[in-house]
Amino acid sequence: MDAYSPDAYDLIGDLHGQAQRLRTLLEQLGYRETDGAYRHPQRQALFVGDFIDRGPQQRETVAIVRAMVEAGSAQAVLGNHEFNAIAFATEDPEAPGTHLRPRSEKNRRQHQDFLNEVEHQPEVHADIIDWFRSLPLYLELPGLRLIHACWEEQQLAAIRPFLDDANRLTEAGFIAASRCGHPAYAALESLIKGLEMALPDGHRYQDKTGHWRTDVRVRWWDETATDLRDIALLDAEQRDQLPSVPVPPAARPGYSDTRPLFIGHYWLDGEPAPLTPKVACLDYSGVEPGILCAYRWQGETQLRTEHFCWVGSE
Repeated sequence: MDAYSPDAYDLIGDLHGQAQRLRTLLEQLGYRETDGAYRHPQRQALFVGDFIDRGPQQRETVAIVRAMVEAGSAQAVLGNHEFNAIAFATEDPEAPGTHLRPRSEKNRRQHQDFLNEVEHQPEVHADIIDWFRSLPLYLELPGLRLIHACWEEQQLAAIRPFLDDANRLTEAGFIAASRCGHPAYAALESLIKGLEMALPDGHRYQDKTGHWRTDVRVRWWDETATDLRDIALLDAEQRDQLPSVPVPPAARPGYSDTRPLFIGHYWLDGEPAPLTPKVACLDYSGVEPGILCAYRWQGETQLRTEHFCWVGSE
């Protein structure tokens, strides 16, 4: 493995099967494919998860990231789509013939792009799932942190008994985190899907995938927001339809550590910029017509807009 600088990381957002865009972005960042993996002479890539579903190149995307991780030129964390893939593929030990993630029409439809590429090759499918299991839930590196959706100390404390020494979910952890009502389930939901707030009775909204929801994902990093309309992660038209109600402190824990935090997951739009001086989201919908986004970290403790770069949406 090359000797990487401890303050030279390239943080890369949600890929969702966009292998060609990933190759373009890596080339733009100065990585070159050598001995089967993209490498940089001084820098290392950090991936925030969500490699699969939605896009046209599922297996190729996983192969690029996996080769980099195994070569030491990248590290990666578990996204909610990888967790869902594991649960979808794993038989429930307490209910033989069923799976930890029910194979409902909705769940299969959300996962179909990945299944189309692997379901007819069970050995390939199983191998990819085994690699997903090897991904840590979060990374704490000198100077920065990385998790898919939310860094929340109370939820991290709840999930840690189900992690190994490398911050990977144990077998018991995958099972517990698939059981609605279990503390590990609630913890993982927050950490890789984001904090949510229940809407008042009778209120609901339709998300970007067309599903009606009675909970709304919130801008948990925004400690100043006090009203649901301010903190809801929805577009302006949807927010205006929400009731004006106070937001409990638990829905806006903020982030106070001195180390910058990088997340993905939130499908943002517009030109990339830090969410706060300490928090950056790298998910700007890598699927067309969005952009695949990265942040070139140089050791700074205050994040800078000019360190974002991206491909797509030309």
